Amino acid sequence: MRKFFQAFIILSICLLVTTGCNEDKKTEVVDPVISTFYLIRHAEKDRTDPENKDPELNQDGLDRAIKWAEVFDLIELDAIYSTRYERTSMTAAPTSVKKEIEIEYYDPSSVDMETFKQSNAGKNVLVVGHSNTTPTFVNQLLGKKLYPQMEDTDNSSLFIVRFIDDEPTSIRLKID
Repeated sequence: MRKFFQAFIILSICLLVTTGCNEDKKTEVVDPVISTFYLIRHAEKDRTDPENKDPELNQDGLDRAIKWAEVFDLIELDAIYSTRYERTSMTAAPTSVKKEIEIEYYDPSSVDMETFKQSNAGKNVLVVGHSNTTPTFVNQLLGKKLYPQMEDTDNSSLFIVRFIDDEPTSIRLKID
């Protein structure tokens, strides 16, 4: 009888251990998908020729573009997007060079936001746009109109939109 009792105890312990292991597999923790979008407007443009629809940056703009590269120096970036204008490309260029990331060009009027979010899921992304496209892009990412149009003199706003799984948060900072 004593051997039977010992065998019963050993069998019970084995069953508890195997059942406990099976339960651990069922409650496996999945890390959330975290996507972060950094959105800025191009730096100060050369306004000496009002007829020029695609001006380059002026000296203040070149300085600011370098400052943006310093801001993003401590941030791991996976992608950099810019419109095809000189001022946006020139704003993105110092960060692109420093990070060794090729600039991808986009047209703000034809971006499919769901596809954009899905293709950048789990990444840190810089998007360089314009005073009339950057807040709109942010609002489309968020799925709600939260931010108004930027002032034409605002070259220092940084919008940060973070998705943890599908839950967005956002903030607007001034980097002067």
